[in-house]
Amino acid sequence: PQIEARDFDLIIVGGGTFGSILAEHASFRDKARAHRILVLEAGPFALGEHVQNLPMLGLDVPKATSIADLRAGNAFGPDKPMNEVWGLPWHSPVKFPGLAYCLGGRSLYWGGWSPELMTEELPTPPWPAQVVADMTAATLPDGSPGYFRQASEQIGVVETNDFIFGELHRALRDQLFAALKAKKVKNAADFTVWPDAAGYRYAGATPSLDQMREMLGLPPTAALTEEDARNQLKLEAPLAVQGRAGHAGFFPFNKFSGVPLLIKAAREAFADSGSDDARKRVMVVPQCHVTRLRLVPDGSSWRVAGVQTNQGEIAVPANGKVVVALGTIESTRLVQASFTAVGAPVPAGVGRNLMAHLRSNLDIRVDRSKIAGLPAVAQALQASALFVKGRHKFKNSNDHATFHLQITASGLGAIGGNSEAELFKKIPDIDTFDRHRNANDTHVAITIRGIGEMQPGNTASEVRPDPAEDDEFGVRRSLVVLANPLDPAQRAANPKAARDFELWEAMDQAAKDVAVAFGVTSPPNPVRDGLGTTHHETGTLAMGEANGTSVTLPDCRLRDVTNAYVAGPALFPTIGSPNPMLTGVAMARRLGDQLAKSQAFVATDGFNVLFNGSDTSKWRMTTIRNQGNNDPGRMRVINGMLETVAGNDMGIFWHTEPTPPDFILRLQWLRWAAEANSGIYLRFPDPDGKGYNNTAYVADDFGFEVQIDEFGEMPVHRTGAIYRKDNQTSGETLNQVAAKPVGEWNDYEIHVKDQTYRVKLNGTEVCVFNNTMYPGRGAPSSNVAPSFIGLQVYPDPRSQVAYRHIRIQAI
Repeated sequence: PQIEARDFDLIIVGGGTFGSILAEHASFRDKARAHRILVLEAGPFALGEHVQNLPMLGLDVPKATSIADLRAGNAFGPDKPMNEVWGLPWHSPVKFPGLAYCLGGRSLYWGGWSPELMTEELPTPPWPAQVVADMTAATLPDGSPGYFRQASEQIGVVETNDFIFGELHRALRDQLFAALKAKKVKNAADFTVWPDAAGYRYAGATPSLDQMREMLGLPPTAALTEEDARNQLKLEAPLAVQGRAGHAGFFPFNKFSGVPLLIKAAREAFADSGSDDARKRVMVVPQCHVTRLRLVPDGSSWRVAGVQTNQGEIAVPANGKVVVALGTIESTRLVQASFTAVGAPVPAGVGRNLMAHLRSNLDIRVDRSKIAGLPAVAQALQASALFVKGRHKFKNSNDHATFHLQITASGLGAIGGNSEAELFKKIPDIDTFDRHRNANDTHVAITIRGIGEMQPGNTASEVRPDPAEDDEFGVRRSLVVLANPLDPAQRAANPKAARDFELWEAMDQAAKDVAVAFGVTSPPNPVRDGLGTTHHETGTLAMGEANGTSVTLPDCRLRDVTNAYVAGPALFPTIGSPNPMLTGVAMARRLGDQLAKSQAFVATDGFNVLFNGSDTSKWRMTTIRNQGNNDPGRMRVINGMLETVAGNDMGIFWHTEPTPPDFILRLQWLRWAAEANSGIYLRFPDPDGKGYNNTAYVADDFGFEVQIDEFGEMPVHRTGAIYRKDNQTSGETLNQVAAKPVGEWNDYEIHVKDQTYRVKLNGTEVCVFNNTMYPGRGAPSSNVAPSFIGLQVYPDPRSQVAYRHIRIQAI
């Protein structure tokens, strides 16, 4: 193995939705390049972006089913995926569509709705107070936005009228707003408790009325108050779609998924490493199914020492961390199986608190004459998406639960066979596509989807090991049980299921009230989806305060394992009504910030730090022009150090702040190969000021180089010597000693006073040079003629040298 290869110290189990987002965020927040990130995904790389951004490929979400049903149809097994990549690994009396086994996972298929949790949907407890503060903050202590804002901006819900706009949308919004304002939708929450639209909340200064009109797609003369404008903005659907490019010449991202983020991180790692696998900071391994985490005792807790996969075990270094980022049910199974494998009891609470969403759909067709504000000239195919927040007070109680309505509409243009692809692109929720194919130029098709929260802490809902069956890898399958509020017997015996049913009833009535507002006199009852069809399972590894008994801590770490963390909705102690995407993205970014933190180098000797392990803003690479060998190489930041990358001619990476006239320079360096060659240049003028084709040679001609070369052909060429290009040795006293072995750090201390240069290598003075021969070289820095220091990038791929802890002090 290459000596410079480092262990992966951040291993992410699952390259689906939240594993992809976490890997990308951690890689780009790790400014010191101190971590190596490994993503293990059980499935293949199937698609590069959301299916709705592509032509109609037929890669739909499969229907909900069970292992028993699949076996009965001879359609179960690792060689028989549903719809190319889908599989169902658990048993349950509730039918599920399963999981998308591919990079990006279900983020390739999701509908795109991303409302934010209301304050009351983040109760503290059970949510940790610091987590809620970090999520909802306008600004974090480091100056970056709060995590809800970060997530909103990343997935594209900040812009209003970016994807959904036009006459149909404005007319339906006006009609809905009038009904809500007149209190005609029972259990619709008061506007005062709705979260403001992301575009309003994150605008910086409070938007003016004219700005809100623009956000609503209204003309400047539109008559409405500031309060009404602000509340109408709350009706705008929070869709994770970028319909317009953020910059000229760029394509829009369209519907959000995690795969482009992971591709970006992997490509950046490839480019930065020069395609050297030993130096890649991010690697993704598809078709790698993790079976267990190998736990070993760590004091009174446990530590993950290895990740066991179908391709063998991956060792976890002493400083390594593992993040479980599978779907909620499979994350739970992995934790349970890992403890069981070492004969330890599974921590209390693992698998409990399982929640999903209550979901109904009401499909209506409305004569366009019922849409009061719709211009007669509006004929082009259009779509609309609107949002209503609901809040229900339970009978004989002061407790509340929440739901919301997602309203999707299309119409005005005749739909024929040739326009299906256009409609597929326009309908914001992939799940409702088929329902909108019957829209035409006389009617508008509307789907009102209700989504409500289940009660937390229902002891009848859990994920536990199946009593009998192992999977194809020899790991016990899960048995998933969800209390069914539609079952009268369960409602009678289970107060939480009874509350779920009461909320479901209230939500369906609100949907019918909205249908009436759109002109349907006697709307039918909404059709209720199965509990397993929402893809929103949450809560089985719920977090809580550090002094509590939750499964995970506020930093997302498993309470009983010192180096294992969780990403995804399994962490949520309550579910609220929103799709878990926005909250999951926010929490993944928060976890990425925690895990990617690297300690900046701080000098303890009173010196001024020139490189802190990550910041190269005051460093520049010399340039080459007008010659064939035009690549000066570069310096890359890796593991908190600067590492040379050879070009085809010499380069100098120089610090752009002038040095003091006299100074002491301290730094550390190491070689990755015995024959490596580099050096530290001292007291040279601005490389761009001499008109050289290769500006690195300004340092060579007007400064002095402290050598790094253990195999120089004469002493003045070897490590520690002051090299002057002409091989002269006069005025120089050498007492050279061997540098430390390859891969070990050496210390240089270089004293520069007047025209005397002293070099110490690992505490031994190895060179004293008095410059009396070169009046035009090594001039002390001044305001009129500043001088600089720099690091040589030698044009030989074998000459890889790393530098760190670079600091200077005036004498």
